[in-house]
Amino acid sequence: MTDHTSRALNVDRAETAKFDRLASRWWDPDGESRPLHDLNPVRLAYIAERASLGGARVLDVGCGGGLLSEALARAGANVTAIDLSPGVLDVARLHLFESNLKVDYREVSVEALADDEAGTYDAIACMEMLEHVPDPGSVVGACARLLKPGGKVFFSTLNRTPAAFALAIVGAEYVMRLLPRGTHRYAQFIRPSELATALRAASLELADLRGLDYNPFTRKAATKPSVAVNYLLAAEKPR
Repeated sequence: MTDHTSRALNVDRAETAKFDRLASRWWDPDGESRPLHDLNPVRLAYIAERASLGGARVLDVGCGGGLLSEALARAGANVTAIDLSPGVLDVARLHLFESNLKVDYREVSVEALADDEAGTYDAIACMEMLEHVPDPGSVVGACARLLKPGGKVFFSTLNRTPAAFALAIVGAEYVMRLLPRGTHRYAQFIRPSELATALRAASLELADLRGLDYNPFTRKAATKPSVAVNYLLAAEKPR
């Protein structure tokens, strides 16, 4: 059961503990984070096609060990990256000594950051994080507050469909063991219509919705029309 403090922070401590256990192997492309390594170039390309990254102030929400954070920095963005898992943040900071990139990693919730830095970010990425928090709508609302007018936010999450259950949980966690068992909970998957409702509540405008395909045998990833399993979504804050 989530305690009152964790609930106020919109965090499930059991979820952050899962990722802290993976922290030391986060940057191993053949380890438990292998799918994230394979999907990272597609996610970066999706963002770069829709937002100018050079010199932009970009926020990575739920950054984990920093795979996307470093990719965004390498593309020329000034990156702030936040997470509530201290173990993965330690790994992310250590990896900067190897990559020689600059990322401002912080252990802070997106809601708390929005109280301090509203209207300061050109773009926000929130990848594979919404399905791990008690209140996804709170995250969407905080992202909206953090964006400058005309700024863009990018989400990646899992659809709540039988296909997603079969592939993301049964296939990935139990059959192929690409992910540790218990990584995902089906009840927390989010339908695109539900995310669109949260966007409207936060006064964000849906700009694009695209499925995300991943073949674990070839380790190839690409966008596709079907959003039945994973999907990427882009939204904009009106000017």
